[in-house]
Amino acid sequence: MFYVNFSYSFLSVSGFKLTFATMSDLSTFDPNSVGLKSNNIFGLPFTQSQAQLVLLPVPWEVTVSYRLGAARGPEKIFNAAMQVDLYDPDVVDGWKKGFYMLPIDKNIRTKSDYLRQCAELIISNMVDGGKCCDNAQLTEKMKEINDGGVMLHDWVYELSKDLLKDGKSVGLIGGDHSTPLGYLKALSEVHSDFAILQIDAHADLRDAYEGFTFSHASIMYNVLKRIPQVKKLVQVGIRDYCDEELEVINSSEGRIKTFFDKDIKAQQYEGATWRDICKQIIDELPQKVYISFDIDGLDPKLCPNTGTPVPGGFEVEQIFYLMKMLHTSGRKLIGFDLNEVSAGDHIGDGIDAIVGARVLYKLCNFMVAQ
Repeated sequence: MFYVNFSYSFLSVSGFKLTFATMSDLSTFDPNSVGLKSNNIFGLPFTQSQAQLVLLPVPWEVTVSYRLGAARGPEKIFNAAMQVDLYDPDVVDGWKKGFYMLPIDKNIRTKSDYLRQCAELIISNMVDGGKCCDNAQLTEKMKEINDGGVMLHDWVYELSKDLLKDGKSVGLIGGDHSTPLGYLKALSEVHSDFAILQIDAHADLRDAYEGFTFSHASIMYNVLKRIPQVKKLVQVGIRDYCDEELEVINSSEGRIKTFFDKDIKAQQYEGATWRDICKQIIDELPQKVYISFDIDGLDPKLCPNTGTPVPGGFEVEQIFYLMKMLHTSGRKLIGFDLNEVSAGDHIGDGIDAIVGARVLYKLCNFMVAQ
């Protein structure tokens, strides 16, 4: 693993303002050449202290409901990112502001692997009609998993808080969709009022799904319950949800606005353009916006190995267009996460990481374009 050459050192940059000139000497860097793994994400020659945007990989997938692989997503995205051409017509030369991905913490991944085995025992028991509370061993494992969720939340929170304090923009790479909760908590201490734009096939509004407090299917429930600074949740592409989640949406008094996939498609079938629909989405958002991008919001042909694929969804270009309209509207992107990009081999050598790397690059560019 090439990550071992990097180290966690949170260098303060308070006291001076980073500029192109002070960030990195790019005179010997050829953006048209092959991406070098001896550099960092996308083959860029930036250190953590030089980069404006720092990416936090979170190799965690304890509570996934169906298929594994998301914990290896950050590593696969890193590798695929070497094949991404740096020219972006939407944000020309955005990369010059510096992107840097922190090393993958193997201890977090090892903890995830162990707790995932515990979760599989609990889920298997549930599927067979059992109850966790009737089994002392499974009850103890449930406690271990929920304690692990607290640990991960605190770990992500502390890292994110330090990066934000140092003046960095931050993007998070999962892992499953439970991973950004700590980062959103850190952001809420900087921004008193913001919205989440959620691209997803699932509503993720279940209360402690399968008994796991920090379930990937509970991320938005936990956000709305724990982070009052999130004044609005705008969901786009939702097409797999339960009665309980629909009730949460309908009783939210406008705090949640959901653009269901079937309704988006119906508008298009009846003559609405994607631009019209994007405008409807953006009109629901306040000035400050955080993007939470679950890759399964896309058509599953683009993410065939993701943990819980659902027919329907978007082309990548549609979401890129939505991001561009968000940017041109003058709204401020304050952070993002990209999750559920799986390294699984359920569909052989899928294109998941290739698509994930390009989605990540577009998110990075719009993040620094302000």
